[in-house]
Amino acid sequence: MALPGAGVPGGSRVGMSDRERSCQGPSIEAGSGALNKLRARRLGIDTQYEAVVFMRKDCPICRSEGFAAHTRVKLTAGPRWIMATLYQVTSNLLDDGEAGLSDSAWHRLGLRDGDDIAVSHPPPLKSLSILRGKIYGKRLEPDGIADVVADIANGRYSDIHLSSFITACAAGELDTGEIAGLTQAMVKSGRTLVWERHSVFDKHCVGGLPGNRTTPIVVAIVAANGLTMPKTSSRAITSPAGTADTMETMAPVDLDLGQMRRVVEAEGGCCVWGGAVGLSPVDDKLIRIERALEVDSVGQMVASILSKKIAAGSNHVILDVPVGPTAKVRSRQDGEALAACLTQVGEAFGLESRVILTDGSAPVGQGIGPALEARDVLAVLQGTPEAPADLRERALVLAGAILEMAETAAPGAGFAAAAATLDSGAAWKKFKGICEAQGGLRDPQHAAKTRVFVADRDGTFEAIDNRRIARVAKLAGAPDAKSAGVFLHKKPGEDAQRGEPLFTVHAESPGELDYAMRYVEENPGIVTVEPRP
Repeated sequence: MALPGAGVPGGSRVGMSDRERSCQGPSIEAGSGALNKLRARRLGIDTQYEAVVFMRKDCPICRSEGFAAHTRVKLTAGPRWIMATLYQVTSNLLDDGEAGLSDSAWHRLGLRDGDDIAVSHPPPLKSLSILRGKIYGKRLEPDGIADVVADIANGRYSDIHLSSFITACAAGELDTGEIAGLTQAMVKSGRTLVWERHSVFDKHCVGGLPGNRTTPIVVAIVAANGLTMPKTSSRAITSPAGTADTMETMAPVDLDLGQMRRVVEAEGGCCVWGGAVGLSPVDDKLIRIERALEVDSVGQMVASILSKKIAAGSNHVILDVPVGPTAKVRSRQDGEALAACLTQVGEAFGLESRVILTDGSAPVGQGIGPALEARDVLAVLQGTPEAPADLRERALVLAGAILEMAETAAPGAGFAAAAATLDSGAAWKKFKGICEAQGGLRDPQHAAKTRVFVADRDGTFEAIDNRRIARVAKLAGAPDAKSAGVFLHKKPGEDAQRGEPLFTVHAESPGELDYAMRYVEENPGIVTVEPRP
């Protein structure tokens, strides 16, 4: 069934209209308002991705232009311009005639000490009327979605605008047509890849299950079987680690498009951060805000997943949907609905996909957090005795499904074929080759501080709350602190003796460790040990 707004032109780059050209990063525009110039000063303030400018409240430009705190302003320096959020200074931090810039604004304008910038009102954002319409329940049409995404890509939306868009789409669920339109607009916001091979494979997990780091293992198995798998992955949104966060502890992931292509051409696969290669860049802007809000709506999740697959040139995708009471997808019914949406929207873009509903009742592997998860991945690839059996099995199920989809293995024989590739050492050899091609294999870090949580009674380890144990790992510093997280000593169903370790919290500083353990003490239901009958 054709969906509204579906279909992406072929070629190494999508065709660009005037609207789409505005998505291609900072624009070149004529200078503005010689009367509105100030001397730029770098304040050394890290505002992450948001461009911020500081001006004196008594600045003549602020008074004459009616600028107030939190106003969006246009900053121009020579041929470059950006949109920035204004904050006003009432102290002597700035001299008369100066404007202070955050590091993000400074670098994006390419400034040097003493350069002048022009400050002016930005052009009206017509797409905000489309956003307001969605807030009040109006359906998003393809052209309207394209306008919103173009403004996001070009940096015209502040974090407040982005938060409003994400919240509106989460509260007023997107239908399949809206999702297809959002997917197409997100693909067109960046570059697309085309590969010489007819079949290009990918896999994705919708998330919500700590430690479920199957991707590096699957990529290694699939590529070792001669298939092409150019895997781009996200950093964490609501979890203690994304695949890119974990992979980064083993090899560089910030590859550009040319470097990514060379790795895939040499090794058949890669595992890189999607934000560095410019594929569906609007998705990375939205993910940053979703992470802060801890919101991951179905419609934007589907558009996020599929836009990255389409932009990477994949046409065959295996999708892992964990289902469990404390996972992102709570019931089988919800999982089947998500699977249907992913499949239906994917078909409109020529994607052949298969969705696998998996057990999401408990974390996978032993590690939760980038470095801890990486050590699990390495143990499985190397076939060591401590390799988590559940992580190995899940990776084999997913890799086997790809081998069957590629007809490299007969129907029903994919799992065995994947296991043979892993057990022979071919997958480990391929993974080392991929890491070396991406910049070199390295050992995951170890945390400086640890604290053990033990069982307070004899019994059976009955359950673990996915969301709360993930929260512990994040409070300990993950994913920004790569070695931080949680190591699980026990899995549900196993016996536990009083005083026996259940999990260990890892942190890089005493303060983060104390913060995480305070949460553990205040939330006794994170793990459940029941007396034996």
